[in-house]
Amino acid sequence: MVRAPTLEPMTARDSLLAALVATIWGFNFVVIDWGMSDVPPLLFVAIRFTAVLLPAIFFIARPDAPWRSILAVGTFMSLGQFAFLYVAMSAGMPPGLAALVLQAQVVFTIVIAAGVLREIPTAAQAAGVALGVLGLMIVAIGRGGHVPLLALALCLLGALSWGIGNVVARAARVPGGLALTVWSALVVPIPLLALSLMIDGPTAVTAALVGFSWQAAISTLYTAALSSLVGYGIFNSLLARWPSSAVVPWVLLAPVVAMASAWAILDQRPNAAECGGGVLLLVGVLVALRPRRAVQPAPVEEELCVM
Repeated sequence: MVRAPTLEPMTARDSLLAALVATIWGFNFVVIDWGMSDVPPLLFVAIRFTAVLLPAIFFIARPDAPWRSILAVGTFMSLGQFAFLYVAMSAGMPPGLAALVLQAQVVFTIVIAAGVLREIPTAAQAAGVALGVLGLMIVAIGRGGHVPLLALALCLLGALSWGIGNVVARAARVPGGLALTVWSALVVPIPLLALSLMIDGPTAVTAALVGFSWQAAISTLYTAALSSLVGYGIFNSLLARWPSSAVVPWVLLAPVVAMASAWAILDQRPNAAECGGGVLLLVGVLVALRPRRAVQPAPVEEELCVM
């Protein structure tokens, strides 16, 4: 049976780690857009997770979790999320808006975790997430309605897949987030390479591999090493120690970083609605993570039943 955990804010150290992850992931959207120009999106995801796997899988022991949990995390948190995200960006979703829409995963995660794991958010967490979502909506409206509907729908599917993956990772409580990140990536490269060959064709795939640019290589290194290995390694460790509703609101900071980096690198200046929504988003995060009495995190070695 699933035991309802204590819903308390994280320690200062874990909070800083969560903020670091949000920063890495926020910049990640600009890096993906910059490197994907000449590579089919599904192939690009397959290459990214091949870099996550190799050579790390030969040096990192398999996490102490059932194969079904490891493969489920990989299917939803890696394969599903990034296949939908990369295709959405290829279909016309701008980096900053992609970062915003993908944060629907916060709502998906908390709702699913409440139903499956009995992790009912506190009033402050619910209010903070609601403010954050309102801020996201204001920013999205401020960016205008020029985004293709298909790209928007694909990005939302990526957010749903991420939310399911978060709950699976939380339920498994696997000690060692890095090991889970590496081994769960096993499910990604071959299926997405096969899909890319079917959708894009062998000629396009071969041409992309032969002409793999230095921009694509740097993008792959960033997304594989920093975003996946460092980012998801920390994130999965936090999910093993703390309730989902205490961890995932931090990711709402990623769109702020994404918009700031798009402004600095791509000269995409935010308008008044984007600035106002971004401030509301930050307020929502602060409300959701309002300090309360300190408690010790749940022991990592305790196992929960996985769906």
